[in-house]
Parts: sequence; structure tokens; C-alpha cells
Amino acid sequence: MSVMCVGYDTPANFVFGDSLVDVGNNDYIPTLSKANYPPNGIDFPNQVPTGRFTNGRTIIDILGKELGIGDFTPPYMAPSTTGPVVLKGVNYASGAGGILNDTGALFGGRFNLDAQIDNFEKTRKYIISSIGTENASNFMKKSLFSITMGSNDFINNYLVPIFSVAERAVVPPDAFIQMLISKYRLQLTRLYSLGARKIVVVNVGPIGCIPYLRDTQNLGGSGCVALANQLAQGFNTKLKDLVADLSKNLEGSLFVYADAYRIVDDIVSNYKSYGFEFPDRACCFLIGEHGGITPCGPGPSKVCGDRSKYIFWDAYHPSEASNSIIAKKLLDGDTNYIYPMNVRQLVQA
Repeated sequence: MSVMCVGYDTPANFVFGDSLVDVGNNDYIPTLSKANYPPNGIDFPNQVPTGRFTNGRTIIDILGKELGIGDFTPPYMAPSTTGPVVLKGVNYASGAGGILNDTGALFGGRFNLDAQIDNFEKTRKYIISSIGTENASNFMKKSLFSITMGSNDFINNYLVPIFSVAERAVVPPDAFIQMLISKYRLQLTRLYSLGARKIVVVNVGPIGCIPYLRDTQNLGGSGCVALANQLAQGFNTKLKDLVADLSKNLEGSLFVYADAYRIVDDIVSNYKSYGFEFPDRACCFLIGEHGGITPCGPGPSKVCGDRSKYIFWDAYHPSEASNSIIAKKLLDGDTNYIYPMNVRQLVQA
């Protein structure tokens, strides 16, 4: 197929992140962080488990469909993601991935953000060789880039029980957060240098409310884990400043700060008004008061009958019902949720 068969005057969707937006990259690497087995994907088309860490579609799937820039942006690692296909966009996200390269090491293989940007650079070289430098530059300027990173740097790094006490004694929370922000600045600047201009940076959600942390770090208590949410809020405050600074100083850039923390916190706090019945437990579970002790997997895992009533699909991840709400607020929400413009406005800018 000639690349001329695919228009490159329309925006593509380039996705970076962790398991919240992974669509199957981890299927192709040796890792404990996989979701390519039932009951994952139970509500995906044809009930196929694809490597998405949820019962149906991810936030990115929903956004892409709504924006008309591709139903399902393909995973970089899939053998079919080659040639003209990449002109519609590529998903580089990886379960267990983080901003720091040692994040998620307990899971084995994963693509952290540096590696994801390395992979994008390979895609970029192909695009330049296919359509030329000037066309490629214009193509990148029109395309949407999104980064959903940071949760694992806390959940699967700083808050891992066997490491956290010792690490926090040596590296206090403020210092760890500053280390993350400094690294993230370099990574986002590198992405800009590779041609990205319309960039959505999603902050860290209220990780203290996920079933895993409720069950493992809030023993005997109720509600969300305060320390985890405080860490997320501390990181998010500095991230918002970083996004504003980059947008101001990188010529021609349009950085957007997506406040996933506020969106999910509102869903959890007002769950009944969103149509949910279970705000604090996993739909797919085996052990734990909140279903957060074991991963969702084949065999003995139990699955709730009505997924639309659960905020969380498993110990870590939102259900498709939650993803749909989050995507809608990112797409058309006001500046309380996404600043200085929403995703639809960014694509049209």
C-alpha cells in the first residue's frame, strides 16, 4: 500500500502512558503486567481480551472515537502497526510503566516513558522517510499527543511496602516528587523537540481510593488512603506549574493540563449521582474487603453482574463506565477539569 493512500492532513493520535491507556503493548513482552486474558475485555467488541486493563474500552479509545481520529489507535508492538497505519496514530503505553526508569521493576518487562519516547522517535523517522520532512512536521503539529503517567511511580515504586519505609526515610516525599517533576520536564521537552505541539498531560488520580491501596495500606480503616492521595496532590500541584511553564517557554506549543484527580475524586465522592452503586470495590476480584488483594485474572476471579454500577473494574483500574465519564469531561469539560482548553478545542486549535 502506498502511503499516499492515507491522508496525512488529518490529525493522528499518539498515546503515551501506563496501564490506564495500554491497549496491548505488554502482550508482546515478558512481564507480569498483562491483561490479555478473560475476564478483561468482557465488554469489548466480541468480548475479546486485547491487553486493555478494563472490561471494555479505555479513555483513549473513547476519545479517539468521539474525535473521529481512529476507533482504536493500535499498540506500537503489534506486528500490524507498520507502514501507512502509523499515519493514523500509535499507542506506546505500557502497563507498570512510569516516569522513572526503575518504576515497575517488580513486574519485569515494561516500557517506561523514556522507552516510549524512543519508540515514537522510530515511528517519526519512518513518517519523515515516507512523506518528507516538511509534511511530517505539519503532520506532527496537527496531531494529538497525550501522556498519562505518574501513578506507578507512587503505587509501584515509592509506596511498595518492601521499599517504601526505607526509601521515604532517605528520600522524603517532597524530594521524590521534585525528582519526578525534573525527569518529566526533560521527557516532555524531548517530545516537543521531536515535533509534538498539541500535548495533553494527564495528572495522577486519587490513587489512595483504588481497591488495592484501600486493602493493603488502610488496614482496619475506611475511606481512601490519605498518604497516597497527599502524594498525588503534591505531585499534581507541581505538574500544573510545569505544564504552564512549558507552554509559555516552548514556542508554538499547546500544553493542556488534564485534572484526572478532580474528575475521579468527584465520581468517587458523588458516585450515586453518576449512576454507580459501588464506589470502593473491584468488579473483578478474588480476595480483599474491596477486592484489592489479588489481580483480576482467569479461573477463580469473580466478576460482578452489572459492570455499569462499579467505578473500579479491578484492584487498580476504572471500569468502562468510569472511563466514559472521564473521557467526556476531558473532551468537552470546562477549565475546572481541563486547562486552558478541552481536548476538542485543542484538536481544533
